[in-house]
Amino acid sequence: MSDFNFKSYHIRSMNAASAEERAALNQELKDLYASLPAAEQALFNEQLQTFLVKEMGRLKSDYEAIKGGTQED
Repeated sequence: MSDFNFKSYHIRSMNAASAEERAALNQELKDLYASLPAAEQALFNEQLQTFLVKEMGRLKSDYEAIKGGTQED
């Protein structure tokens, strides 16, 4: 069973110096996916969905904390 480190791609993308660098990272992920057998592709998709749900939840929580912190009572 493979464990894909999506966080490292995410961090590399956040630190990319240009849109071209981000596009190259996206292509790297696409190439990785294409190189996997079908069973591994399913695992890749599951792990990617899990990462995205967790990351979106974290961002929402951070946003709400910041938004709540700027409201006046």
